[in-house]
Amino acid sequence: MLAEQGTPTSAEADGSVRFITPPPGAEEHLDAEYDNEPLRFRTVDNILGDASLPGQAVRELDEQLFLASAEEPPTLEASKADVRWRRAMEEQMASIEENKTWELVDPPVGCKSIGLKWVYKVKKNERGDVVKHKARLVAKGFMQREGIDFEEVFAPMARMDSVRLLLVLAATRDWSVHHLDVKSAFLNGELTEVVHVHQPPGFVIAREEGKVLRLRKALYGLRQAPRAWNIKLDTTLATFGFKKCSSEHALYTRRSKEGILIVGVYVDDLIVTGSEQQEINKFKSEMAAKFKMSHLGMLTYYLGIEVRQGKQAIELCQSAYALKLLERAGLKGCNPTQVPMQEKPKLSTAEKVDATHYRSLVGGLRYLTHTRPDITFAVGYVSRFMEDPRKNHMAAVKHLLRYIAGTCALGLAYPQRKKTSDLHLFGFSDSDIGETLMAERAPQACAAAACHGIWLRRLLKEITGQSVAAPILRIDNKSAIELAKNPIFHNRSKHIDIKFHFIRDCMERKQVILKQIGTEQQLADMLTKPLGKNNFEKLKSQVD
Repeated sequence: MLAEQGTPTSAEADGSVRFITPPPGAEEHLDAEYDNEPLRFRTVDNILGDASLPGQAVRELDEQLFLASAEEPPTLEASKADVRWRRAMEEQMASIEENKTWELVDPPVGCKSIGLKWVYKVKKNERGDVVKHKARLVAKGFMQREGIDFEEVFAPMARMDSVRLLLVLAATRDWSVHHLDVKSAFLNGELTEVVHVHQPPGFVIAREEGKVLRLRKALYGLRQAPRAWNIKLDTTLATFGFKKCSSEHALYTRRSKEGILIVGVYVDDLIVTGSEQQEINKFKSEMAAKFKMSHLGMLTYYLGIEVRQGKQAIELCQSAYALKLLERAGLKGCNPTQVPMQEKPKLSTAEKVDATHYRSLVGGLRYLTHTRPDITFAVGYVSRFMEDPRKNHMAAVKHLLRYIAGTCALGLAYPQRKKTSDLHLFGFSDSDIGETLMAERAPQACAAAACHGIWLRRLLKEITGQSVAAPILRIDNKSAIELAKNPIFHNRSKHIDIKFHFIRDCMERKQVILKQIGTEQQLADMLTKPLGKNNFEKLKSQVD
């Protein structure tokens, strides 16, 4: 459910910052002319004293200004000014050498080697505090050719729906959720192709400048690196006794006499939960024996989502992410609105706006919907205009951002419930009438909801090993339910017959149950149409 939780000039050609210094006597002239008025500016000499610096001091000042304005250096040369980045690069090289990632060889005849570059990243926690300076050696994978340099690149990752399902299950069963991170995960992926790369910038071996490196294991940036790492992890988990879920290939389960253990994989981030703490500790030890691991303890921050595990509930929130989005839009500290979108939006054509900026904001809003179902419809609506956004469309986006500004603390809360052996799934389905008949839109929405419910039921049954009752789907269109039970073939229903056939088959097989619900209790209205303040607040308070 939703719940609360000196004056610098512009940069010169060399990129440095300079200060304006008035000519001799300017201060006395100004003091005499404006003796009774406050001083409008201050000079560098007023603040720092003598501003004449030797060349070395100027360069050091420029470097300090650069480091203050840009936390992540864009080049190797820029990183040399900070010992923290040098240390981070040395740690990365030590990991690569310890992992026996490559071997030094002569350049292959008739084969081009791939270049390498350093990428720098400041890692922060949910409060925005710097926790680590990370340097990563990356291959220029854009030079690789499919079918020659690599074959398969796909690697499954847990969907956000699956992650939320794990958290709901953990909250319901009073399980703790832990977070593990594999250090330099891609370096563990074993390559089947022959790949040569240049020696790393800044770490070229003396008197061996003409040689190249043949990779035994993957590097970040290689097109096949994600797949190689996933194969390595999948094989390792299988040796630990885990079974991959057929409904979600990024979820693994292990059952024993002690209990059940569940692992969700998103590249190198592992979410671990289960019925017994000793099984979780055992898995941590097993992984530490195979890979270099970061044991991050209880899950608190995952892919930009803040997670709070309390005694009463597990809560998800993206308040820090929302604040960054507001800052990017230039709306930090703006006056909030009470609803995400006006009840009857009229977005007529108007002058064009910056399409890149518009898409960036809408993309950020789409990610925010993972914990904010109350903005789902508004985000979907403004997403329609990403191809050719206009001024009125941007106004709708800003209206939505102002609503977020007043509700940053909102998120999802999964409360603990009375322990029971039975598992139930409930859903709501509705479609906005718009410009078409409800009879045409309702079966489409109902069929989509039925598919999702069937998948969730199958996944939940596979994870827990328990029987799960057929999901109950509540819709407020009684005629759609009757038509799904007893389809009447006439001119207006022939073209939607396939959807009704699917729903009817699901009902006959007892894969889904349709139930009629009053319009005033249809929670899906919040996801399918713009609502007035009273209706919106009423439905938002009922989301559970």
